[in-house]
Amino acid sequence: MDIRNLSPFISVSSQITPEDVDTAASMGFKTIVCNRPDNESEGQVNSQAIRLAAEENGLAFEHLPVLSGQITDGDVTEFQSLIKKVQDPILAYCRTGTRSCTLWALAEAHFTPPKAILDIAQQAGYDLNGQLSRLEERNQQPHSTSKRSIFHSVVIVGGGAGGQAVAASLLKRQPSLDIAIIEPNQAHYYQPGWTLVGGGVFKPEQTQRPMNSVMPKQAKWYQTTLSQFVPEQQQVVLENGDILGYQTLVVATGLKLDWDAIPGLRESLGKNGVTSNYHFDLAPYTWKLVQSLKSGKALFTQPPMPIKCAGAPQKAMYLSCDEWHRGGVLNDISVEFCTAGAALFGVKDYVPALEKYVEKYGIKLAFQNKLVKVDGPNQQATFEVTDVEGNVKEVVKSFDMLHVCPPQAAPDVIASSSIADTAGWVDVSPETLQHKRYRNIFAVGDVSNSPNAKTAAAVRKQAPVVAENIISTLAGNPPMALYEGYGSCPLTVERGKVVLAEFGYGGKLQPTLPKWLVNGTQPSRVSWFLKENMLPWIYWDLMLKGKEWLAAPKHLIHTSEPQSVPEACDFKEKKK
Repeated sequence: MDIRNLSPFISVSSQITPEDVDTAASMGFKTIVCNRPDNESEGQVNSQAIRLAAEENGLAFEHLPVLSGQITDGDVTEFQSLIKKVQDPILAYCRTGTRSCTLWALAEAHFTPPKAILDIAQQAGYDLNGQLSRLEERNQQPHSTSKRSIFHSVVIVGGGAGGQAVAASLLKRQPSLDIAIIEPNQAHYYQPGWTLVGGGVFKPEQTQRPMNSVMPKQAKWYQTTLSQFVPEQQQVVLENGDILGYQTLVVATGLKLDWDAIPGLRESLGKNGVTSNYHFDLAPYTWKLVQSLKSGKALFTQPPMPIKCAGAPQKAMYLSCDEWHRGGVLNDISVEFCTAGAALFGVKDYVPALEKYVEKYGIKLAFQNKLVKVDGPNQQATFEVTDVEGNVKEVVKSFDMLHVCPPQAAPDVIASSSIADTAGWVDVSPETLQHKRYRNIFAVGDVSNSPNAKTAAAVRKQAPVVAENIISTLAGNPPMALYEGYGSCPLTVERGKVVLAEFGYGGKLQPTLPKWLVNGTQPSRVSWFLKENMLPWIYWDLMLKGKEWLAAPKHLIHTSEPQSVPEACDFKEKKK
């Protein structure tokens, strides 16, 4: 816990844990205020856990969530009212403490000079200079338009797989390039490993590393959140009001797991048999449920597309069934796959192998079954079921174990911006990953609207494409590197065997290894070895370090005058 004192009455902190509440109580705090929305990031300790810990320690707890970088006058007024009514000393927290400090500063501005507020915040470790004009306005002093503006050649929004891989590929090509990365989290996750955590193969810690261990030393790390895109001025606005200017922008925020889209799901997670491998903290609970379930009903759900790693809901199911089969209890467990889709898998070449495992495990397939409600205490799940004639009805199913893949969408900051398409995703060319309107903006990973499978394997192929096209753009040339939609989904059909699905745009198969070594349409022990041993190494030690083994992009070769569409060009592999 990192407590920063602002006054005798209030202190702020970054995200706290239930264990920190006991410490806060021993330090004399009387009220804890959470300014962070729940489920803002993976691995976050949500407000209810802190509330319970506060009550156990005799502290008051208030939840006043505000959106990062979007603090309204209404938020400030509500914060003012809150700190007047609760007992002090108060400990307010958010992700880094910046939002809580900003709320305090804006509330204090009515009767404290802005310079004094900025000095206090600076001493506490928070630079709020970007809020100066707003502080002056609230203090009823002459309005100032000054905001700190910083320029970088390349600004990358997001330090996950996409952002780190692009940064590494850029620095491989141009080590002196001025790169900034905007990323609020202190931990970096290997999310493809969560399936194996839920299957008892990996430990959670194998999928997590400190963010500073993967952040390139040459890049400037802004450990904060982006609040606004201003592409017309080639700028982005940070949480504290600072402005970053850029020559080229890379959007790599990933997507949003929308737990709230299903009523009752959020409050049921992690108990009552409800789990999800899509959350770092819940994957171990999946394995615990698998080990403890000896009879009953297990439901595995999949929402409408798009989702990241479309095979993940099935992976959890197959590994669970394999464990129950090995334990001799599978015949006593009814397993049902409830998918909002109309097919088992989107690429038909892999369906026969999967269907054999469905038959082996006795899985019931429930197509066009969309999860719409969860009643955790009563262990019931409600589905909207669409029949062949398009009629929809609600069906309630009981369960002893429910593995949920949550609905997924573009982050709000993307969806509400001018860089998004009508569905909220970053609007890019599927071949060059360059924005269709803003030519100095690129997107990588799950946040783009390119029609590929949203997987880490896709990022591995996209990062070199984006890096080369950025270098080309900075030099004033058109993008030449091409992405052919590659994605990979290692379908873990049993412990020790994987159906290695590799495909590109239109479902075209794109195998990496020769068929004599790996036939991706059939379960393979070699593919399991790749999944368990090779892919984590490729991720941590190759992809995130700019080593593009088997990932060199193809390029356009212009046959005459420059064309704007890839169909008018020939392809060739770049010779390294």
